[in-house]
Amino acid sequence: MKAIRASSLLAVAACVLALMGCSNAVAPGDTTHVAVDPAHATIGLLLPDSTNTRYESADRPAFEQRIHDKCPGCTVAYQNASADAARQQQQAESMLAQGVAVLVLDAVDGEAAASIVNEAVAKGVPVIAYDRIIDSPDLSFFVSADNERVGVLQAQALVDRLHELNVPDGSGILMVNGSPTDDNARAYKRGAHSVIDRSGYDVLAEYDTPDWAGSEAQSWVAGQITQFGSRIAGVYAANDGLAQGAIAALQAAGVTPVPPTTGQDAEVAAVQRILAGTQYMTVYKPIRRQATIAADAALTIVHGGHPKGTSTTKTAGKSVPTVTLVPETVTVQNVKKVVIDSGFHSVVQICTPAYQAYCREHGIS
Repeated sequence: MKAIRASSLLAVAACVLALMGCSNAVAPGDTTHVAVDPAHATIGLLLPDSTNTRYESADRPAFEQRIHDKCPGCTVAYQNASADAARQQQQAESMLAQGVAVLVLDAVDGEAAASIVNEAVAKGVPVIAYDRIIDSPDLSFFVSADNERVGVLQAQALVDRLHELNVPDGSGILMVNGSPTDDNARAYKRGAHSVIDRSGYDVLAEYDTPDWAGSEAQSWVAGQITQFGSRIAGVYAANDGLAQGAIAALQAAGVTPVPPTTGQDAEVAAVQRILAGTQYMTVYKPIRRQATIAADAALTIVHGGHPKGTSTTKTAGKSVPTVTLVPETVTVQNVKKVVIDSGFHSVVQICTPAYQAYCREHGIS
């Protein structure tokens, strides 16, 4: 009888050790783990909205491809929150119930998403903050671009262009900022103000656009055109979707030429507008590399490791390992090199029939 009990205990111990060998680490010193088979793990990817086309065209496919390439037996569980923080909470809870090994979370609302992190960590599931920081001390990793630098690049390009056009000091700029729930939007705005506030140009009005909705930006800019008219010399738009809304409002009001307008994300439509001369600039961020880094970090966690950053980000009193990528200004002068030659977009994507003449004019073929 003693021999049977001893063998049973040994078997249990072996199973426990096997499970520990396959567990994913939540945090140093944390004893709560989820048993994971690294070769067949499910990784959750939660993206915030479909308003920004980059998420479906670049982030998601790059992330999924990297996971498939490095772990063919792994699965990516994907959901998009459509700019609804409550929906994202439900999506996260559903993934946790399904037994995901890691959550890669691009939060609709960085403060509200702290509850997602709390629930995940309570279940032994680590969370990677993707693109936007989350107000939680329990994050395992964070990867994003230098977001304040994005705002600096946008504003500096706009101010430089106004100087090139000999627009006098005291002329006005509209600022179409991003969503008030997005910490990145606040960083872009800080960076932009650091340039515009000392430029000699006046901010006529500014607007924090709910959910990054281009339609909201269009409506707001239309109202500002009615109020300020020809005093609008330039438009700071925090991303390409907002730029599209602002430009649509200006064109509908018969404003010709469209004042220099900024953007971000180097979306296909934005690149086309730059070639056509209706949008002045955008900011390229190495989005596919960012997605690859996040995928690699998730797989490191699945194998029981802790992803390492090149720096740290402090959030909720804790320093989180971080990789910060470098953004780049894109205008018509360098769009071919940065966007086309790098493979971010193809000639076929950009040079559709309506834009072929512009492509030829700027040496893209």
